[in-house]
Amino acid sequence: MVKSNPRRILFLSRWYPNRLDPMPGLFVKKHAEAAAVKNDVALVHAFPLDLESGKPFIIDRNKEDGFDRIVIYYKAVQCNIPGITGLIKGWRYLRYTCKGINILRKDGFKADIVHLNILTRLGLIAFWMKIRYGIPYIITEHWSRYLPITNTYHGLVRKAFTKLIVRNASITTVVTHNLRKAMQAHGLKSNYKIIHNVVDTDLFQINEKKEDTFTFVHVSCFEDRSKNISGMLETIAALSRQRQDFRIMMIGEGEDLDAMKSKAKDLKLDQIVRFYGLLENKKLSQTMSSGHCLLMFSNYENIPVVINESFSCGLAVIATEVGGIPEHVAPDKGILVKAGDKKALNDAMSRMIDHWSDFKPEKLREYALKNSSMQAVAESLDQIYTEALNRK
Repeated sequence: MVKSNPRRILFLSRWYPNRLDPMPGLFVKKHAEAAAVKNDVALVHAFPLDLESGKPFIIDRNKEDGFDRIVIYYKAVQCNIPGITGLIKGWRYLRYTCKGINILRKDGFKADIVHLNILTRLGLIAFWMKIRYGIPYIITEHWSRYLPITNTYHGLVRKAFTKLIVRNASITTVVTHNLRKAMQAHGLKSNYKIIHNVVDTDLFQINEKKEDTFTFVHVSCFEDRSKNISGMLETIAALSRQRQDFRIMMIGEGEDLDAMKSKAKDLKLDQIVRFYGLLENKKLSQTMSSGHCLLMFSNYENIPVVINESFSCGLAVIATEVGGIPEHVAPDKGILVKAGDKKALNDAMSRMIDHWSDFKPEKLREYALKNSSMQAVAESLDQIYTEALNRK
């Protein structure tokens, strides 16, 4: 594809898929792919690792996803000295990120815009590049730490630097109005815009062949504190004592997976709940789309991309009305319940089993195509880059 007047966009990201875990920052990777539809994109990510080679760092470079990606794995800090170790970690992280940027510059890639993902450390580099070279930067923030329920946005120094970085950004993009309001409540002033996460709508499609028994699908990172999988399992057990005409697919892996498997066993859900582990790409889309409804019971969220993936598959959603979820899950797309309200979840699940055909798969998919397809997000990003350059 020939790009008309492409800009050179440098993606810097705190989170990105790595050798240890393919899941972190997948949404950043998809945004980079979308940006690369109309622009020349390069991405730099630095990641600490216990290197066995004896080398201080390893460079992993790849150009197969439509953009030039440099991941630098550097030797993790081994010492644990209060007040010192954190500074060493931060310095090393910034140092190897700059090394990746310098590799690109030596190869002739000089950015027109820096697209900063996930605050705050990398913002120091973006801010310096703006002051030193006059390169504007935009921010895309996903982190739920600003939300009152998580209450993890602390530290006078962090807050001071974050305010400086956000104030000097040309544009700050977030995936929900809820996150924008939370950031503004912390005094983070900027020109905010909403940008949706990308869904591969060619991969996640409507599947006419469904499971014989009504099947709920749950996809997550299996971290119980936020996802409340334990509460969901307790609700499933209660519903199974009322009716037996449903099943649950549990897809994913994470720190609490084994504990959730044990809990399901203790609740005698062996015939109801099946754990599939981590599924990716075609296997994930085929498995998800064979179900009837996405099921989530999170204590807190921003907006999980799996919701729009479900819409792309034509699946309605049951979820909690937390974070930005109510901005997407309207009554014609699913059912919302209060976080932690197991009775409401029980009622919603039973209602969905009986009335799931009221939700129209084509309408759900149409919403995903309009808001989250690669082309839709590519157009949105291109408009944002144009505005950022005009504000320079």
